[in-house]
Amino acid sequence: MASTAFAPSFPLPANTELKATPLSPAIGAIVESVDLSHPLSPSQKNNIHQLLLRHQVLFFRKQTISPAQQRDFARNFGKLHLHPIFPTVPDVPEAIVLDTAKNDLRDNALWHTDVTFQQEPPMGAVLTSRLLPETGGGDTLWASGTAAYDALSDGMKQRIDTLTAQHDFLRSFPVSRYGRTEAELEKWAETRNNFPPVTHPVVRIHPETGAKALFVNEGFTTEINDIDPEESAALLSYLTRHATRPEFSIRWRWEEGDVAFWDNRITQHYAVNDYLPARRIMNRVTIIGDRPYGPTRQEG
Repeated sequence: MASTAFAPSFPLPANTELKATPLSPAIGAIVESVDLSHPLSPSQKNNIHQLLLRHQVLFFRKQTISPAQQRDFARNFGKLHLHPIFPTVPDVPEAIVLDTAKNDLRDNALWHTDVTFQQEPPMGAVLTSRLLPETGGGDTLWASGTAAYDALSDGMKQRIDTLTAQHDFLRSFPVSRYGRTEAELEKWAETRNNFPPVTHPVVRIHPETGAKALFVNEGFTTEINDIDPEESAALLSYLTRHATRPEFSIRWRWEEGDVAFWDNRITQHYAVNDYLPARRIMNRVTIIGDRPYGPTRQEG
């Protein structure tokens, strides 16, 4: 196996007011000295953006933010996405509600990159805890697609650099779970009609850093194109397992006031479902991204 080379470093200005403590060589950092309930200054916005490029997922402790403030923070980094299935906060349609008492959230209890069933998957997302299980549990894991790609052998990199794969809404949103009532079925059918299966590169180029990352996930990737179905199944199984190895990932134990901000273009995550029947409520605001491209895209 090739030696692991993690994402490139992006130095912050020497006078930055933010402090970031890395959680691992591959991914994650805790950011201090910023209150997300207030508008960001231009320097804070730039510094958080640079930290996101470096660490791929950022955590902010002891924040007190409303769904509207969460939305406003996310707007610093792009236009916001409206999820086609999940319920949303009243008067804040950009903030989805992930409530285990009201939603079937088994689609979150597997490794996935958000909304890759769309032609332009999200750039990133901001997640905050609203109610945590008193019994503990409900951690979230994130894994770095760049660290996973860098650790592959040169032969495997050459094999997959030119490949594409199918991503399908049905993989995580089957009608059996999301079409149980007439209203749910109508919404599910509309979403299915609007989002047929799409093709993305197996290896994605980060549009800002140029880093290569694995871009397949258990939640939405169904097959690798243009190879034998048995080979596709075997290769996809290997890549999805490889992408989530412990050395490429971190596990976050939520506390009241925590906010996470991740780069959805080169990461995937897993919400651990180990606390039921206790209740867990989270709000997520998602930032619109661009269409993924791989190493073989022709510029011009």
